[in-house]
Amino acid sequence: MLRKGNKNMARQKRHIRLRNKVAGTAERPRLNVFRSLNHMYAQIIDDMTGTTLVAASTLDKDVREAVEYGGNIGAAQAVGAAVAKKAIEKGIKQVVFDRGGYIYHGRVAALAEAARQAGLEF
Repeated sequence: MLRKGNKNMARQKRHIRLRNKVAGTAERPRLNVFRSLNHMYAQIIDDMTGTTLVAASTLDKDVREAVEYGGNIGAAQAVGAAVAKKAIEKGIKQVVFDRGGYIYHGRVAALAEAARQAGLEF
């Protein structure tokens, strides 16, 4: 189970607790965020069918060319703008935000704000 001092397991536990309240539908899918030390990932997911509708990360070619390092706030902003652009192209304008068990601060907040500025509503 949960061992003392294991931050990732504590984050996963928070994420499960959060997921009991947040679910994406076809009309309003879920914007999920994952961050590692070196990269940022964002997916827009329809939980009713269990499919990923849109995804963007710092590993994508267009984002990778725009940023020097994938694990900072600038990279998170680029990923947020990229996922919002792809979502709007697919006709997705409204999402629910799933912070993935992370604190809404730093890179997670930067990704969310960039997605809002690019046109996503949540």
